[in-house]
Amino acid sequence: MDLKFIIHYSFHFIVPLLIAIFFCKENWKKVYLVFIATMLIDLDHILASPIFDPNRCSINFHPLHSYIAIAIYFLLVFWKKTRILAIGLL
Repeated sequence: MDLKFIIHYSFHFIVPLLIAIFFCKENWKKVYLVFIATMLIDLDHILASPIFDPNRCSINFHPLHSYIAIAIYFLLVFWKKTRILAIGLL
């Protein structure tokens, strides 16, 4: 395993866990599950050829990783009901 791989997947699993525990002490398990569920956004990778390219940046390559989508995810942070979801998507 290389360092790039370790850093990438720590941002997918360890960092969201730490954020959930640190900021949502009472509901950290529920928040962490929402964060993990937001990784379903990566299903748009199956539209790409090849599906996985370690040297490709996903931003503005995949539809759910476009600048417009990211702006929408950012706007969702401002509503309490969608805040956790938005943070997970970002």
